[in-house]
Amino acid sequence: MQKVNSQRKLHHKKNNYVAPPASTITTAKDTLPIIHAIRILHKDIYCTSGKFSKRDKLGIHATVEAFCVEILSLAIEASFKPKYAKKDSLDALRLKTEILKHLIRTENELEIIHDKTYLRFSEQIVEISKMTNGWINFVTEKTRQ
Repeated sequence: MQKVNSQRKLHHKKNNYVAPPASTITTAKDTLPIIHAIRILHKDIYCTSGKFSKRDKLGIHATVEAFCVEILSLAIEASFKPKYAKKDSLDALRLKTEILKHLIRTENELEIIHDKTYLRFSEQIVEISKMTNGWINFVTEKTRQ
């Protein structure tokens, strides 16, 4: 491969184009840990949907995916707000995370997802919930002082 201005050259079917510089690509270390955890959860949820029946995929699992995208957007929204305005977004994030937790539990009870998958998802959701509560505590501590 030929280097072009310290960038990797990528080949497509018809067009050759140069990848953006590494400084503009966001990585896990550039994002908040909670946003990274939610992205991983969403990726896992999305990848498991290929094994479901049409009814399950378009029913409860579509709702689970939608809630996952919603909590991702709430976390990103809260990250951009000033400290004094984060509380409402974080409360909504905590509520939606709890709803997602119950929906995934329902998927397991209906045997849409296996126990092993359920345990993996629930571990991730508990970790996201802990991060959310820690963030809320941090914001409310700073506001009191």
